Amino acid sequence: MKSYKILLKRSFIFLFVCVFSCKSQVKKEINPEIISKKEVKKIVIPKYLTKNYVLGKFDFKKHSDFIRVPKNLSFKSIYLRKDVLNMFKQMAEEAKKDGVILKIISGTRNFEYQRRIWEYKWSDKYKNVVKDKRVLKILEFSSMPCTSRHHWGTDIDINSLSNKYFTKGKGKKEYEWLVNNAKNYGFYQVYTSKEGGRTGYNEEKWHWSYVPLSSMYLRFYNENITDKDINGFNGCEFVTKMDIIKNYVNGINPEILDYKK
Repeated sequence: MKSYKILLKRSFIFLFVCVFSCKSQVKKEINPEIISKKEVKKIVIPKYLTKNYVLGKFDFKKHSDFIRVPKNLSFKSIYLRKDVLNMFKQMAEEAKKDGVILKIISGTRNFEYQRRIWEYKWSDKYKNVVKDKRVLKILEFSSMPCTSRHHWGTDIDINSLSNKYFTKGKGKKEYEWLVNNAKNYGFYQVYTSKEGGRTGYNEEKWHWSYVPLSSMYLRFYNENITDKDINGFNGCEFVTKMDIIKNYVNGINPEILDYKK
């Protein structure tokens, strides 16, 4: 009888330890979710960041956060967000010390600007190509209006629009400098090589983005924009078929997709 009581007592203690251990484990598993939710709440969306903003449907020349790029840093009249231009200036000054000159050849392009580019290629340059192949041809290097990162004021094209330019001589030196130093100023190459499986546009060695801001805009875009929001131009009927948001808007350098401020 005494042995039975001892056995019963030990069984009770074992059961208590197991139950307590399980509860502790459950709490440990829940905590990361709670922390994750708290982190999400800390993300503050600026008042200016709206659907129209990421779709390029605003006048950047009249927007208080935008400024014209100085002539010594550009080849034409170009506008950028003020904070982006400030970081580019710092980067350009540092590059100059190493004998590298960086100039912006394209910056902010709103919906109307991008539509002119798209319509020219759709209705003129590639007009004799059947539509389903025509849209693919244009998408090699040009975005549909409403989907261009150039809408945001964070993305720039630097020095040349030719990949070949950046493979030799002065161009190679410029590209290598950017690859080795641009991230120190927040700039990342957007459309890297597709050899690793990246979808979307062809490689563009000239296209760089100020990721501390553009990563937030991309997140907002993915959470608020649908295929129905992408319209108002020839060929927009291919948006869903091409899965534009997944394959092109998000077909970018993995480092940008994984970027955390």
